[in-house]
Amino acid sequence: MSTAVPALTYTEQRPSEPVRALLTRNYLAFAQPATVGERWLATPTPTVTVIVNTGAAFGGLPGSFVTGLADTHDVVDQFGAIECVDLKLTPLGAYKLLGVPMDELANEVVDLADVLGPDAARLTERLANTPGWAARFAVLDEFLLTRAEAGPMPSPEVRWAWGRLVETAGAVPVGALAQEVGWSRRHLVTRFRQQVGLPPKTVARVVRFDELLRRVGRSRGAAWSRIAAECGYYDQAHMNRDFREFAGTTPTEYLARLPQRAAPEVTSVQYAWVPAD
Repeated sequence: MSTAVPALTYTEQRPSEPVRALLTRNYLAFAQPATVGERWLATPTPTVTVIVNTGAAFGGLPGSFVTGLADTHDVVDQFGAIECVDLKLTPLGAYKLLGVPMDELANEVVDLADVLGPDAARLTERLANTPGWAARFAVLDEFLLTRAEAGPMPSPEVRWAWGRLVETAGAVPVGALAQEVGWSRRHLVTRFRQQVGLPPKTVARVVRFDELLRRVGRSRGAAWSRIAAECGYYDQAHMNRDFREFAGTTPTEYLARLPQRAAPEVTSVQYAWVPAD
């Protein structure tokens, strides 16, 4: 399925089932002409992003790169000609596919070649030389399935802790998670950070904030106090502190920046426009 929005063309396709379990959404490719661009405020999300450019590099970033979990916001420049595929991985899916300790990627943008070695260049070249996104997505299926079969297995205890944080939107205390998996709190924090990227307490806050922004995007105009309570914040002041840390702005200012129209699954509520210089 392709969706056209002003200045951008998106192509989406569902991965094969073994690969789909490692991603948070379908494969997504987009192309942008050289004459356009936007600047985005990107807030933390519980996902790992891999960008594989089949065109030129953009934004001063490597040609293909991976960004691990983050606990801070950033401004992303998306200007000029772009043609790439954007993969959104679960942290444990990324651990299995990339085969590196995820805490080494936390709050970092890393050249994909530094993670995958020569495989990164081979994948990029093969995608660039394959005509049509349907065929390119088939190449991705093959590549990622091979990586997954050879990659490390996350520990069952970390998988359980991660799943509990996601299903409860970050509401389970770390001590309770440690009791549930039968580990000490310290051991859980160490192993979780290695396989997910950030400590479980920080991940819980990111997951909760991510859920907050999704609710804000779906119900603009709803009372902030109600949304804050539904997401597990003690009060609106508690929510405001997370906004300052994770978005660098206030809830009202953030809401004013949200796009009025967005392509499904592309410009999600985690991204708000900011003025270009």
